[in-house]
Amino acid sequence: MSAALAWRFAKRELRGGLAGFRIFLACLALGVATIAAIGSVRSSIEAGLAAEGAALLGGDAEMEFTYRFASDAERAWMLETSERMSEIIDFRSMAVVDRGETAERGLTQVKAVDGAYPLIGAVTLVPDIPLEVALAVEDGLPGGVMQQILIDRLGLQIGDRFKLGTQTFRLTAALTNEPDNAGGFGLAPRSIVATAALQESGLLQPGTLYESKYRLDLPDGTDLEAVKTEMQTRFAESGVRWRDSRNGAPGVAEFVERLGAFLILVGLSGLAVGGIGVSAAIRAYLSRKTTVIAILRSLGADRQTIFLTYFFQIGVLSLIGIAMGLVLGAGLPVLLGPILQSSLPVPAIFTLYPAPLVEAALYGVLTALIFTLWPLARTEDVRAAALFRDAAGAARALPAVRYLGVTALLLAVLLALASWFSGSAQLTLWAAVGILGALVLLAVAAALTGRVAKVTAPRTRRRPALRWALNAISSAHEPALPVVLSLGLGLSVLSAVGQIDGNLRTAIARDLPDVAPSYFFVDIQKTQIDGFLRRVTEDPAVSDTETAPMLRGLITRINDRPATEVAGEHWVVQGDRGVTYAASIPETTTVTAGEWWPEDYTGPPQISFAAEEAEEMGLKLGDTITINILGRDITGTITSFREVDFSTAGMGFVMVMNPAALSGAPHSFIATVYAEEEAEAAILRDLSNAYPNITAIRVRDAISRVSDLLSGLADATSYGASVMLVTGFLVLIGAAAASQTSRIYEAAILKTLGASRKRILTSFALRAALTGAAAGSVALLAGIAGAWAVTFFVLETEFAVIWPNAVAIIGGGIIATLLASLVFAAAPLAARPARILRARE
Repeated sequence: MSAALAWRFAKRELRGGLAGFRIFLACLALGVATIAAIGSVRSSIEAGLAAEGAALLGGDAEMEFTYRFASDAERAWMLETSERMSEIIDFRSMAVVDRGETAERGLTQVKAVDGAYPLIGAVTLVPDIPLEVALAVEDGLPGGVMQQILIDRLGLQIGDRFKLGTQTFRLTAALTNEPDNAGGFGLAPRSIVATAALQESGLLQPGTLYESKYRLDLPDGTDLEAVKTEMQTRFAESGVRWRDSRNGAPGVAEFVERLGAFLILVGLSGLAVGGIGVSAAIRAYLSRKTTVIAILRSLGADRQTIFLTYFFQIGVLSLIGIAMGLVLGAGLPVLLGPILQSSLPVPAIFTLYPAPLVEAALYGVLTALIFTLWPLARTEDVRAAALFRDAAGAARALPAVRYLGVTALLLAVLLALASWFSGSAQLTLWAAVGILGALVLLAVAAALTGRVAKVTAPRTRRRPALRWALNAISSAHEPALPVVLSLGLGLSVLSAVGQIDGNLRTAIARDLPDVAPSYFFVDIQKTQIDGFLRRVTEDPAVSDTETAPMLRGLITRINDRPATEVAGEHWVVQGDRGVTYAASIPETTTVTAGEWWPEDYTGPPQISFAAEEAEEMGLKLGDTITINILGRDITGTITSFREVDFSTAGMGFVMVMNPAALSGAPHSFIATVYAEEEAEAAILRDLSNAYPNITAIRVRDAISRVSDLLSGLADATSYGASVMLVTGFLVLIGAAAASQTSRIYEAAILKTLGASRKRILTSFALRAALTGAAAGSVALLAGIAGAWAVTFFVLETEFAVIWPNAVAIIGGGIIATLLASLVFAAAPLAARPARILRARE
């Protein structure tokens, strides 16, 4: 027999239409569509960020300095290199509105701009006036604009006055859009004022925490890489950071890429659920073809021909399902593009992108092969004798070794592709282990459910509906395995997401009053620190206060090598970091290795480094670190490691140096104040009135914004899990449809024995509810285990089961199986026993 003959047989089988394969196609198409849609949206955002790179950045290139302005030499080079230049100062401050004896205060992210801003795009204001008009001086007062949320919070109207530091401004408009805002995370709403208006505000003193950014409009055709290299060579020791339009919003781009990769892994989990449905559909189809296969075998068809016949048929149908998924996954983002764009904080270009479609197609082909190969291999066990006796049940539990080997190889290829496409082999492997572990656990649960049902059934003689249900569950003809696997896997992911989200919210509510400070105060000048401490330490409502000198620096070299070459992409070397100094070991500090310097030490700079971060970066005692602070390189030796707990929201520094190394540099102080909530308003009022330049960050508000961001991530994951549930529900429908013939026969026998329709329906409902309860219970255990691992090892906080979420998961499993089962209950209940039994005879 040849492959050509197998193809002829397959074409004849395909003439029968799609009967029995609708669930097969739906499961495969939905899984592929999910991955294609996620990838298409990610590609759309990436294309939008690339196309609008200069607009998002605010220029062709940007040079950024920490807590200082550009020097004369740096400014001269920028003017020489560019056609236009714009200077921007970015910092946090308190906006204050005086109302007689009281005042309203709100934290704001201030952007101070010059007359050239914006180089690209336009600022949108309400009322619609030019920015230069909005910021102009009128009657001796400069103008300022704010986001509407801050205007509402302060109770302002257009024309009202507010203060930044000691400078009074007029509110001239509401800020609705900044062309150079990529939608990144911020602790406070935006205000824009003119840089010249801040000269007398007291906010830009030496040591104040601010950043200066210089946007450059470069000549057409400029080689950005060449300009960047020239800048880095000329100002190698200045601590300047360079960005250009090739990646105008690097933080957003990286976030989108990682979130997209994570969601695609969730989509792969959904494809695994669909694969279970695919496998179940093929098993059901082949069981109906036992007679056909036996006839072919009796006519001389060998095993290879039989296998290829159905392999070709399933292959064609798989390609149809994958094509349907690609059309759906590519078309939906384009059709919904206007709606998605209006809800996205970043630009996106919605069109067809081949790369995510190829990725989704590869996943679909591999999934189809993995989940169809095993049931197709069972065709080898069908013999000609099946024409004369029920030999279908004699198939081996496992296929031949060659099929197991090919399946393992396909799984390895799938994992390799997922690691490549996601960019994180570790994340992919953990996801694969989680899915495999959940599937094994669910398979064991399905087997135990059948075993328990078989043992329990004889003890329920007085409850016939329950006994029938238990006997059906323990029967080999009842598809409990695909039901528990498909529904359980979707519920497992949803359960884990619900538990993680609930524990995160609980941790915030539980830990904030006892652990986190009420306020962070920054920009406290040296001349103000004594008065500041008097106010807070004499207040009985203040339980604790911590202060520290504050500088920020960029780690440029480690052991005289580029920092990124040694530490890779570790977060410590990805931007500027807080640096402080201390003569003696702080009371709350535990040194884990090395020794602290003497209190009167004045020798070469020494550094105490955070122990956990040092281990992650591969640092050891005696290593040298070069930190650029205010344009000056300071090289120190690591002489100790210490514990630093960043999870308390308290004061924590990666690096502490000896006083002689830093005390001469201009700097300010920061402080954390732990106070009773009812005393917070008075503390803020008194300190703001006495020291207008000080900025207060309310920790509860900051944590709330972080919580909202994490909730958004949880929602995105929940949507992915919901797709898995939809796929799982389709599998349930397919399983119910596959067992409809046996249920009709069962109902006919029960009716013959005198059972009523109500009791038969009760039996069907009980078996569905019991199977759903088993799937939901095991899914809950798997979800709790996964949520505990994430909460304990990643979030590093306590874990407790969120019982309302847990009960909902079990209830959802029961409801889903009930609905899927009862959809196909009508035919068995309406069956006429005489006709059914006569046909089976």
